[in-house]
Order: sequence, then C-alpha cells, then structure tokens
Amino acid sequence: MTGQTPLFSGKKALLFWILPVIGLTLVDQLTKYLAVVFLKNTSGKVLIPGVLELSYLENRGMAFGMLQGKIPFLLIMCFFFLILALYIYIRMPKTAYYIPLMVLDMVVFAGALGNFVDRFFREYVVDFIYFSLIDFPTFNVADIYVVCGGILTVLFVLFKYKDDRDFDFLKFNSKR
Repeated sequence: MTGQTPLFSGKKALLFWILPVIGLTLVDQLTKYLAVVFLKNTSGKVLIPGVLELSYLENRGMAFGMLQGKIPFLLIMCFFFLILALYIYIRMPKTAYYIPLMVLDMVVFAGALGNFVDRFFREYVVDFIYFSLIDFPTFNVADIYVVCGGILTVLFVLFKYKDDRDFDFLKFNSKR
C-alpha cells in the first residue's frame, strides 16, 4: 500500500497542498468579512424560519464557548496543531492511496488557519451560522472544515487505513 509510486514530490507536493489551503482559507475569511459587513450590529438574517439563521457573533473562546478570553493560549495551541498537520502532510507518502488523507489534512489545516487568523488579528473568531432548529452554537466556515475534516479522517482511519503499516510514515525513525 505505502509502496506505490509517488504521484508527485518536492515543489509539486507542496503546491498541491498550499494552493487549496490558501483557497479554502480565503473562502473562510471572505465569509467572515461579509458577516462583519452585513450582519454586525443587526438582528441577523433568517434564511429558513425556525431552522437556519445568519447571526454575527464574536467568539473569544473556542468551540461551545470554552476557554473564553484565553486567546494567547488558543493561539499557541492552534500554532502547534498547524505544525502537526504540516508535519503529517510532509511525511505522508504522496501516493494515490493517501489522497483522501492528504485532502482531509488540507481541509482541517485551512479551518484551523482561518480561525488562527481571526484570533491573531481580531482577538476573537467571527461566527455567523446558527442552526436554530437544534439551538446549535453559532459557527463559521472554518469550523465546518475542521469538524467535517476531522470526522471524515476518523472514518477513513477506521475503515480504510486499518493496516498497522499505514501510519509508519509518522514514526520518527521511518525511512522515507
């Protein structure tokens, strides 16, 4: 499985990762910019009554309002998470077998980066999507990237990458 011929390497491998990450992060930042412009200081916008609303919120914590006001700590944690995701991508074999994990790594990285940018420059994260049907906490596009990417990664690890050798590339002493 991991012995397949690489699809790309070097600069091509880095471009395969960087360009989508930049694109996804820009989409996240654009949606947050639009939320600031069109939703801040308003009562919000109901898209589907009783189900979905757009409502501006400044989140000074993390998911579900945890760690409110702990921006320096959250920045440090996010920075280490970004380094870990980059490390995983760099070490991952660039073969067809690992394309799903490469893509999911990009998506999760872009989500973490989008919220990192907010915390670093604004000292809060702009959230604006609210599912009123289930009273789910307000979230943003970056959160969608992280949650969906994380769930899909777990599913792939459980059902596709089950062999003990599938993650040998993460061992410090593994030969590349």
